[in-house]
Amino acid sequence: MSNNKQTEEKNEKVMTKYDRKMEKRRIEEEKERKAQKRLKIGSIAILAAIAAAIVISIGLSAYNKYSALHNAYIKIGDHEITRVEYDYYYNNSVNSYVSMYGSLLSYMGLDTTSDLSKQQYTDNMTWKDYFDQMAVSQITQVKALVDDAAAQGFTYDAAEDMSAFDTQIAAQAETESISQGEVYTTLYGQYATEERIRPFAEENMLATAYFEHLTEINKPGDDEVQEYYEANKNSYDKVDYRSFPFRGEAAEDASEEDIAKVMDELKGKAEAMEKAVKAGDDFEALCVENAIEDQKALYGGEDGEGSLTEGGSYSAAPAAIADWLFEEARKEGDTTILPDEANTNYYVVEFIKRSNDEAATNSSISGTLANEKAGEYMNGLTEKYEVTDVAGDLKYLTIPETSTETAEGTEQAGDETGAAAEESTQTTETESGTAAE
Repeated sequence: MSNNKQTEEKNEKVMTKYDRKMEKRRIEEEKERKAQKRLKIGSIAILAAIAAAIVISIGLSAYNKYSALHNAYIKIGDHEITRVEYDYYYNNSVNSYVSMYGSLLSYMGLDTTSDLSKQQYTDNMTWKDYFDQMAVSQITQVKALVDDAAAQGFTYDAAEDMSAFDTQIAAQAETESISQGEVYTTLYGQYATEERIRPFAEENMLATAYFEHLTEINKPGDDEVQEYYEANKNSYDKVDYRSFPFRGEAAEDASEEDIAKVMDELKGKAEAMEKAVKAGDDFEALCVENAIEDQKALYGGEDGEGSLTEGGSYSAAPAAIADWLFEEARKEGDTTILPDEANTNYYVVEFIKRSNDEAATNSSISGTLANEKAGEYMNGLTEKYEVTDVAGDLKYLTIPETSTETAEGTEQAGDETGAAAEESTQTTETESGTAAE
């Protein structure tokens, strides 16, 4: 063995168990340092990403607000409508509709607390589409009326109306224990404030006043009113009469023959009562005598007028007897029996009198005709105003016209002749209902 090799072997250090343990610890500590470094770098990256997201969110929110206040959302003719102004009319449309049809909304399938764009109004139209269409219609009417008012030199001081509007806002805030600012956002949209909404409300009030001016200058003459009345007497006259229905029952799957038998039986009873009435017997007493158990409480009370209808209208009278009651030749004391096959009833009817409140009728007809003429004039104005969907959010504009027909039980979308004026687009309406968009 050489001297060099012996020297190397002597210089080699023997790796003890303790040495191996310390080396393993060193390696593990090195791994831990590297892991901590990676974690620190990763945390910094995550925090940076979160900070960036917050900055982007704030920036986006600021941009959306700026855009809502300053950029055109839609155009009506030459008028650029911002999102905040559009929301004012959109929410007005929803709130007014809810106020008018509140008790029927569930039957219509409308839930104002949920996204209206996900609820169908018709097969091809959502409730949001419907209210978009209504809002655009109202904006168009207001802009057309305001433009024409300016052209015709018509002015209006809205100070008194605005004072009433402010009072209602304050009253609602107090009632609901919220700030007036919250009332504005609840009623008119997230960017609504008193300062921003005021110009829209004042313009709306001007449009209303101008439409009322148009109705005033379009009032018909006496001859036109009388002519209209003669053609529509049943809509204005009232009748007093007594009636009693003999009620029958027929199974849902009853044959025509079975139903005929029931009706024949009822007819016999009705004829007997009619004969007694004509012989001079008291109508009310006969009702008590012939009423079935669940009817008896309706007749023979202290006033003895359970069978009496006073001031009844054509539309409110049972369909089976309305035409007979409103025949021109009808005179006091006329008595008859009339079948109501749709409901398996047979009526005994006694006519008392027909009347008309001439002053109220003439006023109503005058208002109707004046509104029709003013509405026609306004519609002529609005035809000149083209709608431009700047933001691309008005999906109803892309729906074929035949698909925008109303669902059963609701009014025609956009059929708002005179609505902007007659209802002031509800600028003073401060119901608590909100537009869920």
